[in-house]
Amino acid sequence: MSSIALRAASWYLPPTTVAVKDLPELLHLSPDEHETCMALGIEEIRTADELDTVDLALHASRRTLADAGLAPQDLDALIVVEPRAPEAFVASEVTRLQALLGADRALTFSTGGLGCDSLTPALLTARGLLCADPDIRHVLIAHGSKPAAPHRYRHPVTIYGDSGQALLLAREGPVRIVDILQESNGAYWDLFRVDFRDRPQEQWHEVCTDISRYSFTLAMETRTRLGALHRRLLERNNLRPTDIQHHVSQNTSLAALQFYEETLGAPLHSTCRANLRRYGHLGANDPLLNLYTALEQDPARPPTRSVVLNASPTASWSAVLVESGVGKMGRTHAL
Repeated sequence: MSSIALRAASWYLPPTTVAVKDLPELLHLSPDEHETCMALGIEEIRTADELDTVDLALHASRRTLADAGLAPQDLDALIVVEPRAPEAFVASEVTRLQALLGADRALTFSTGGLGCDSLTPALLTARGLLCADPDIRHVLIAHGSKPAAPHRYRHPVTIYGDSGQALLLAREGPVRIVDILQESNGAYWDLFRVDFRDRPQEQWHEVCTDISRYSFTLAMETRTRLGALHRRLLERNNLRPTDIQHHVSQNTSLAALQFYEETLGAPLHSTCRANLRRYGHLGANDPLLNLYTALEQDPARPPTRSVVLNASPTASWSAVLVESGVGKMGRTHAL
């Protein structure tokens, strides 16, 4: 297996903060839905109603290139993690980002289709490009995350905030991606959905088509899948559980974080709960934001190994092994 590295990484977190208790959709929830929403552990989110997903990704991309000391023309490839709802059909938001960024010579395309686990296929693709083509030196993965429907509460799962993420992948860097595993199960392909063809956007609403199936059947499969992925990841890299200093995951709810910990038999880094509380769920941008926040909080530690876990109700599951601390971390997500 060939490893790749994160040379730089940035997140755009909009300056506008909205308290969860002030979200307008709370007025229309049933008592049970309201109780579930308030128990998620999310106190506030960041919003940018004036920006779309390309704008969010562009903000983060410009900062990442600046931190790496690169110009857009230095990019050999641009991989865009596609949004859940494009601004227009047929038009290419991928090449729109390419044009706005000025990455004219970059090989450009998108990955996605796995909800909040859609970052993992982008990482796999970047690894393939860097390993297969010696002329490719710098690959930028960018993603802007906003909810597909106007409401930010996704019953019974989480509350969405807005964000942008940009990761610069290269053959060398301070954060090394050692191994990546991913699995999926198409049986849950439409467990969550937004019907849109016969209604205006203000009437779009994301719904869970079977809450008991999500809360029990998928939860049990997620426990089995993530536990097996974690064991396989360690075994094929000749590691023991005690060799891992950090475990981080996506942010959906306090209950989900506890679920991860019970599945692993190990605690998640405290940054997961802190970022959940102040940002809510950021789609595919959660896990690595949590990782970098954790690494910045432990600057004096020797080289560390981390496992980044993710899951999506599509359903998709992934586990990524990361080594860090060999070089300077540099600036990351202060936006």
